[in-house]
Amino acid sequence: MIQPFVLSLFLYFPEDKSEYGPAAITFLIFVIGALLTMRFFIKVSNREAMKAKELEEKLMSKQLSQGNSEH
Repeated sequence: MIQPFVLSLFLYFPEDKSEYGPAAITFLIFVIGALLTMRFFIKVSNREAMKAKELEEKLMSKQLSQGNSEH
């Protein structure tokens, strides 16, 4: 009994189909923005991973060189 009323609050299908245009454009803008943001985060993450790997390699080589000099 209350379910159709609740659904009618969230579902709106306009009679005039021209109202879909602005909604589609807004949706497209937000999807493009989300994709660009995701790509940005992936690039930054990869850059940070490369820095961490270089630091790890530097520390490992330093540790190996110190280990060899002690023997």
